[in-house]
Amino acid sequence: MAKKQDEAVFTPIGLNKTNGKLDKAVELPKPTQKSYKDLGLTKQDLVDMFESMHLQRRFEERAMQMYQKGKFGGFLHLYIGQEAISTGSVWALNDDDDIITAYRDHGWGLVRGVTPEAGMAELYGKAAGCSKGKGGSMHFANVENHFWGGYGIVGGHIPLGSGIAFANKYKENGRVTACYLGDGAVHQGVLHETMNMCQLWKLPCIFVVENNGYAMGTSVKRHSVGEIVDRADAYGMKKAVINGMDIFSVYEKMKEIAEEVRKDNLPWFVEIRTYRYRGHSMSDPQKYRTKEELEEYQKIDPIERLKRFILENKITSKKKIEEIEEGIENRVLEAIEFAENADAPEPEALYEDMFVEEDAVFHK
Repeated sequence: MAKKQDEAVFTPIGLNKTNGKLDKAVELPKPTQKSYKDLGLTKQDLVDMFESMHLQRRFEERAMQMYQKGKFGGFLHLYIGQEAISTGSVWALNDDDDIITAYRDHGWGLVRGVTPEAGMAELYGKAAGCSKGKGGSMHFANVENHFWGGYGIVGGHIPLGSGIAFANKYKENGRVTACYLGDGAVHQGVLHETMNMCQLWKLPCIFVVENNGYAMGTSVKRHSVGEIVDRADAYGMKKAVINGMDIFSVYEKMKEIAEEVRKDNLPWFVEIRTYRYRGHSMSDPQKYRTKEELEEYQKIDPIERLKRFILENKITSKKKIEEIEEGIENRVLEAIEFAENADAPEPEALYEDMFVEEDAVFHK
């Protein structure tokens, strides 16, 4: 029989430099107690989930190395530590449900069909990139797989998410839109305007805050009063808090919420509590948190947690896991080689994808 998830609420602590007391970066709710079978997941699902999460992690770790070597520039915001959210959500949603997110988007792209080659080429600014080399790190997208991209303006994508939800309701296609944002974006006025409109218009949209404890370098406890999830109360919107370090919890709750939204055409506001192991971006010295705090959260690394579960419950063999890890390592290295050798966009590409009309006046 598969082992149950942790019984206790996990509340890691770090030293508060202001008062010298031990403080929690973000408090995680108790993970689900259901077995993977109760959740409708198969053994192969668990192996595939692990493979997806490990790919996201190794892709970003290698991307970080290439950035440090000066292979490409711009910004680089890493998703390391949050992979259970992207993977659990995508497994919970339908393939044609729509996803839109902010600039911490590499993991989302990879789990929604962007290949490592297309992703790395995008970082390098090459024409073979998923956004033709024009977007870079903050603008991964895969429209064919209903991933509408990452956006570099904090909160700027939120009304776009509701617009997609409006289109889906208008077309009566049964699709749900999941709009992901960081905890720093909850203070943007556009979120509240959009949530108000979504509730009034009854749009099939899930607003998901990936609360990783810090808005850039500012603790959520310093930049926000009360609980983030309670923002929903002002609009009479349904809400939930999820443990984002446990993929089973993410899968279970997001699946339940998505099906309810699909049935009722009413939006939800969800806070998924997680933790990022790297800085806000590559330029972040991370002086706002302690080494002890980081080490505490690394003890519940979502990838290692799933790997341990798989091995302890004999879902597959250690040899198979090692083969997956080695295969991913080789695939990412091949993606780097591909990006290194790929062609840059032609100068004319500057004028492509700028207008709806094929023969816009500007072209003349």
